Amino acid sequence: MPVALPDRIRAFVFDAYGTLFDVNSAVMHHAGEIGAAAPPFSALWRQKQLEYSWILSLSGRYCDFWTLTQRALDYAFASYPGVDRSLRAALLDAYRRLDAYPEVPALLTRLRAEGFATAILSNGEPGMLADAIASAGIGQHLDHVFSVEAVGIFKTDARAYAQVLGPLGLTRERIAFISSNRWDVAGAAAFGFTPIWVNRSGAPDEYDDFAPIAILRSLAEL
Repeated sequence: MPVALPDRIRAFVFDAYGTLFDVNSAVMHHAGEIGAAAPPFSALWRQKQLEYSWILSLSGRYCDFWTLTQRALDYAFASYPGVDRSLRAALLDAYRRLDAYPEVPALLTRLRAEGFATAILSNGEPGMLADAIASAGIGQHLDHVFSVEAVGIFKTDARAYAQVLGPLGLTRERIAFISSNRWDVAGAAAFGFTPIWVNRSGAPDEYDDFAPIAILRSLAEL
């Protein structure tokens, strides 16, 4: 049963990685070659990818997310020397074509049919986002694709979120921001969006001062 949302909502803006696209699918497509290390290897790759973005933002510096994705993968290889480094190119190629969660195309189709604007706001740089969107076949269901590349700083900086306001022509509270990353939900709440958390793993809540208006187990509940 879909959750009830405030009538003020006129647009749905989605985080990409972990929300629309399964960040673990790149490694899982090569799990047979990686072996038992596949799940922790994938988790570390993701952890470092995000950590590098936070450190750069706090340091007042910027580097595109694709470069950080490659650096994070190299760190994962260094941490798991038993994983064959010859998989590097294949894993990076798979990351540019991550699997979309199965409910994503139908959800975006429904939201557009109901008259809502739909968009992505991601740390990803435009090229990697374009590849993932094309691979998933969801481009026709999106009104906008926003990358932090346009402002040169990662989420949760307010400038990353603010870039959507002009193109959408809406005030903050009329935009629902949906992310699987609790830190991203907190950033969206602090900015003034109407935030929704997709908590697929059943993780404990945190950031009490920046609460979502709804917690979903999958996007199918939206």
